[in-house]
Amino acid sequence: MGYTQALVNQIVGDTKTQKEILSKRTGINEFTGSPYVTDTFSQVNIYYNEELIDQFFYRYNALNEEVEVKKTNSSDETPKRLMADKEIQIDLTGNKERIMSFKTFIDKNKNTTNGYLTLLLKGQNFDLYRRIRVKFTEGQKAQNSFVPNTPNRFTQFTEYYYQKDGINRIDELKQSNSSLLKILPNEMKSKMKEYLKENKLNIKQELDLIKALEFVNNPISN
Repeated sequence: MGYTQALVNQIVGDTKTQKEILSKRTGINEFTGSPYVTDTFSQVNIYYNEELIDQFFYRYNALNEEVEVKKTNSSDETPKRLMADKEIQIDLTGNKERIMSFKTFIDKNKNTTNGYLTLLLKGQNFDLYRRIRVKFTEGQKAQNSFVPNTPNRFTQFTEYYYQKDGINRIDELKQSNSSLLKILPNEMKSKMKEYLKENKLNIKQELDLIKALEFVNNPISN
């Protein structure tokens, strides 16, 4: 217990709500959207180097790419900020089917970035990750009393990343058939074209993208 408590104390720190910060900066109290994937806290198991630390309640600030945690779901408890450490795993489902963790990855513009990815599929040939990010657009104060302020706006985006087996890098996967085919070995390209067509898959949809990579990850049956 002493070791666990020390580790918890080490990996959390104080945080302020994003809306409070941005409201002071812009002078506008109105907002649309949210910096969080969901505003509510959900219960999760958090591991450090495969060792269970404890159960926490968490929410994800996708604007700042910060995980906020509390020991209880009480509104009276102040959230803490989880340290960005690659050894920390956030078990979103309780059975390790969806693990969120801090990673280094390369986006479609070839920028190397650090942030949180959620593992959607772990396979023999490819792993698939989801990244949710939020863009903030500053509002505008009304020019006169006859029109309202333009609110500050948070806009949420979803990106997908893949890692090839045996390759120590994670790259963004553009959601198009041509981008998917480009990352496949030559012997799989024609099979994938046929599979996408026969099953009427649209890889812009997350479930269809997972199905497509599951197909690649099962070479025996394919």
